Amino acid sequence: MAGQLREYRRRIRSVQSTKKITRAMELIAASRIAKARARVAAARPYAEEITRVIEAVASQTTISHPLTTERPQPVRAAVVVITSDRGLAGGYSSNALRRANELIELLRSEGKEPELYVIGRKGVGYYRFRGRAISGEYTGFSEQPTYADAKSVGDALIASFVASGESGGVDEIHVVHTEYVSALTQTPVARRLLPMVLTETNEPPAGGPLPQYEFEPSAEAVLDALLPRYVESRLYAAMLESAASESAARQRAMKSATDNAEDLIRSYTRQANRARQDAITQEISEIVGGANALASAS
Repeated sequence: MAGQLREYRRRIRSVQSTKKITRAMELIAASRIAKARARVAAARPYAEEITRVIEAVASQTTISHPLTTERPQPVRAAVVVITSDRGLAGGYSSNALRRANELIELLRSEGKEPELYVIGRKGVGYYRFRGRAISGEYTGFSEQPTYADAKSVGDALIASFVASGESGGVDEIHVVHTEYVSALTQTPVARRLLPMVLTETNEPPAGGPLPQYEFEPSAEAVLDALLPRYVESRLYAAMLESAASESAARQRAMKSATDNAEDLIRSYTRQANRARQDAITQEISEIVGGANALASAS
């Protein structure tokens, strides 16, 4: 009984230590969510405005530019997958990887060979373990990305996009990231960055009429200059959305772990009290039995 009681007390101390860690990680993740949401709100207007500018340029000209024109018979497509560098975030990374696998299967069914560009150690480890070729891997900034990080990824993508097919260039660029909806809801999504998806419609554009531009020196030069800025801004917005989603998923996972630790502590405490009561009862029974034996002998 004494050994069993010591074991329960050891387990209680162990779970209490784990609870302190998970509680601290929950508070850290909660503090990062507000900062991440503020960064998303600050970056979103720029990404939306540069997209609006490109839509205005494309609607006012009839030029054929890689930014807005699909290539005939595309062969290769770059897929950027954004995951986390650390674990303990619930199903955040696994959901993004599942959505990326669905996109990869879709591209292959269309006759396109995907090329992986993976952000985050979880995604890199996932594809390395399965022997998948990775064209580019980027780690160390999943929770707090900067524009420089987005630029480094964007430069590699643009270099591959403008390269010819004979030299291994890609014809499309897709990105898979987790969209932050609320603290309880984060949705993995897949979007095509290049070429842009433009649809003809008679409905007025969101945000009012598109502005009219005069191009100097030419519309092609304007789109050439906007191409890297567009890719970088969209990637940066996707990274910020993913960072906010990662913090929200980690907070929820750590809160669940803290609640489970409290349940375990209560359960072990009841079992320890039961074991202590059984030990006391056994000792009393032994004392009473010994006293009765002495009385009978005398």
